Amino acid sequence: MLERENKHRILILGASGFLGGSIYKELCSYFNTFGTYCTDHILLDKNKHFFQYNIEEDDVFEILEIVKPNIIISALRGDFSKQIIVHRHLTEYISSTKCKLIFLSSANVFDAYSKYPSYEFDKTLSHSIYGHFKIKIENMLLRLPKSKVAILRLPMVFGKHSPRIQEIIQILKNKEPIEVFPNLIMNVTTDSKLTQQIHYIINRNKSGIFHLGSTDLVHHDDFIKEIIDVLGHTNPIYKHVYTTNNERYLATLPKDNLLPKNLQLLSNEIINELKI
Repeated sequence: MLERENKHRILILGASGFLGGSIYKELCSYFNTFGTYCTDHILLDKNKHFFQYNIEEDDVFEILEIVKPNIIISALRGDFSKQIIVHRHLTEYISSTKCKLIFLSSANVFDAYSKYPSYEFDKTLSHSIYGHFKIKIENMLLRLPKSKVAILRLPMVFGKHSPRIQEIIQILKNKEPIEVFPNLIMNVTTDSKLTQQIHYIINRNKSGIFHLGSTDLVHHDDFIKEIIDVLGHTNPIYKHVYTTNNERYLATLPKDNLLPKNLQLLSNEIINELKI
């Protein structure tokens, strides 16, 4: 029997994007799941569970009023300042209702720390505009009651249909050089594992900060080369990019909020998934 008897009404903001779409596919058979999309989409226009929503122009409260979600998953993309306003509105809604927010954040909230990996309760610090933006939203959400927020910090996301893999395939077709960062040590994940983890977090009513990357670390250049081997391309052209003379980390490792073993991930599982 499916879990649809579960009372959750879930709204995924950004459900037409890569990650938002993957999350929608994972959850829609189990929960009453709704999503937003930005640009005109014939199929989604006719789907009563999808709402057109442009963060530049539309008021998120209108959709919240219609859906009345008790879980919001934010997988939004777009203008950073507009996203900050949207999340300010979401915190107002969550403060006054029985609703929880699951926010997709990024390893970039730690990109100023290059000498070691980062764990859930390390202090955030970023040198990048993207990292600053994610930190600003995280700090806003951390003022809410802990039970009402789950912050999911993600590393680079791969997967068969991921934009990163599609970009690599296109670059190889064009016989262009692929940028690799030999000094970058990171962890990684896939959309398929991430969506299972989110499903678990919802089912078990988990909250707090989660680092949802692989439990092992890889060098960026080695990992990309392994992917290209699996894709079956010979004689790729690599452009080695050195942003520093020393090895630098951009890795969010889980330590305090560990998920069950079957929901943890090793980087070689991503390579194996691409083989299938």
